Amino acid sequence: MPTSIPDPVCSTMHPRPPERKSEQLSGFLHRFWAGGTLALLAHSSFAQTPTPSPQIGAASPQTEITTHDAPATFRSGVNLVLVPVVVRDRAGHAVANLQKDDFLLFDRSKPQVITKFSIETPATPVVSAVSEPAGQALSPASAPRSSTPPLEIATRFVAYVFDDVHLSVADLGQSRQAVTRYLSDSLEAVTRVAIFTTSGRTTLDFSDDRQKLRETLNHIQPWVSFANTSQDCPNPAIPYYMADLIVNQNNQQALVAATADYLACNPPPPGTTQQQAAQQQAQSLAQASAQQQLSIGDQETRYATGVLRDIVGRIAVMPGSRSIVLVSPGFYLTIDHRIDENDLMERAIRANVTINSLDARGLYIPGPEADASQRQPGTSVAGAISKSQYQRDSALANEDVMAELADATGGTFFHNNNDLREGLKRLAAQPDFIYVLGFSRQNLKFDGSFHQLKVTLKNPAGAGYTLQARRGYSAPKHAIDPEEQARDEIREAVYSREELHDIPVDLNLQFFKSSEVQAKLSVLARVDIRNLRYRKVSDRNNDKLTIVSGVFDRNGNFISGLEKIVELRLRDETLAKLPASGINIRSTFDLTPGSYVLRLVVRDAEGQTMAARNGAVQIP
Repeated sequence: MPTSIPDPVCSTMHPRPPERKSEQLSGFLHRFWAGGTLALLAHSSFAQTPTPSPQIGAASPQTEITTHDAPATFRSGVNLVLVPVVVRDRAGHAVANLQKDDFLLFDRSKPQVITKFSIETPATPVVSAVSEPAGQALSPASAPRSSTPPLEIATRFVAYVFDDVHLSVADLGQSRQAVTRYLSDSLEAVTRVAIFTTSGRTTLDFSDDRQKLRETLNHIQPWVSFANTSQDCPNPAIPYYMADLIVNQNNQQALVAATADYLACNPPPPGTTQQQAAQQQAQSLAQASAQQQLSIGDQETRYATGVLRDIVGRIAVMPGSRSIVLVSPGFYLTIDHRIDENDLMERAIRANVTINSLDARGLYIPGPEADASQRQPGTSVAGAISKSQYQRDSALANEDVMAELADATGGTFFHNNNDLREGLKRLAAQPDFIYVLGFSRQNLKFDGSFHQLKVTLKNPAGAGYTLQARRGYSAPKHAIDPEEQARDEIREAVYSREELHDIPVDLNLQFFKSSEVQAKLSVLARVDIRNLRYRKVSDRNNDKLTIVSGVFDRNGNFISGLEKIVELRLRDETLAKLPASGINIRSTFDLTPGSYVLRLVVRDAEGQTMAARNGAVQIP
């Protein structure tokens, strides 16, 4: 469950955004995440239909199949690092025919064994209706499939995140207008869009209402930071990047440049002694200003990374293709924020969330070297030249986080181009193929240190391919709970549209309307348990199934969920005589008329295999 946005540092020198707005966003995202996950895992009321041969009931030495509610616990690799990779040919098209053995993966220059390999595509399966109206028999053996055409259910979710904390008035206005026009012309019927801001002052949950989207976009305004409005001499204030050099890295060259600016504001009177005193005072003022600007910059960066982390949590529970479009000029990350960035990337990668970045500055051209006629009053020539260089370095450093988030999640970074509409079009076109490589970290130290990653092809010269891959990760500071990670895997499968067939499962739905506003949806799952990987203990074959079902509305919002644990302790003769129809598990949901998607996930403990099925129902 994602944490809330860190509480900003209170300062009389730096007024924070309205508290209720920032906390409203955190609570808004937290409630959706918690509501979906906790409801899914807390409710469990499957009605079990007995099968002829296995005995189902309360646990006892003679019982062969028992059902009960319990947390799902599965063995899994707790040190797995996932590395998304996009491979493009000379024409810029994603390459589709590569296998695990085509890749080489290095952690701090040491080759790693790739233990996990998968290929992700942006396309999501069509969800066909598999429901029957009340009054028709729901046969456990072969319930008929409805010929109803596929329902128009949301299968793609895009969250636009405007970095109003860092965007200028002009850049925000242009990017806001570009997004408005793009959505007005290009919003597809299966796409739902959400609008967020890093200050938390403007939010709209996933919707296909164009009018609401336009109104929300028009309400976004830049957050005027104290760092940008200070009228103190010198002005502009010390950039966050430069403040980090002075305070955290003890960079004397940056301190000299800042001190020169202060001396230009208040020229010392003639006299060596007075000049020395003025020099010392100016240096102290420069250090104090750098500390203040560092505190402000830290706070603004926490806003940006905290909101992005919560938005990943929100979109992770949407059932389908998930992507974020970050509209920003970029922002600087000190070394203290790298762990937060890594946590953000890990969450996005594991939830199959693609982060795309749009540099709202467009074609960014660093200004020329300052001269005496161009510098602002109260700025020395040397100080203006030095600060101009630091501002260019800062602008480049700000871009890094946008490029890193895109590279790490298989997204695209659009920058140095004034055609923002074309940029939005490119960001909407997700790569056709994303390779996800995974390796297990050996002898990992829980120290939070940064590990640089490198991915290459064994035969890179053959076709002139280029690779976009995650650049690195930060080691965790504590061990990962394997039970929690296993539960995350089940949750991720529920909030997906991918169908898995490791375990044979059949799904049938039936609805019954008790009134014009009330209906019951019956779900029958048949699970073939004959070929599971059982653990033999004495004369019993043991395994455990976790069966989870979740109901989503047409916009992809989680409605309700049920979970059941099925303990299997089968004798040899029972296992040999199991029917092909498997065991039947029935559940019931209370719903109102409307269009819904039913997601069924089955996971076994011993083989760690999984099945996932989609079903749709339209209750008139």
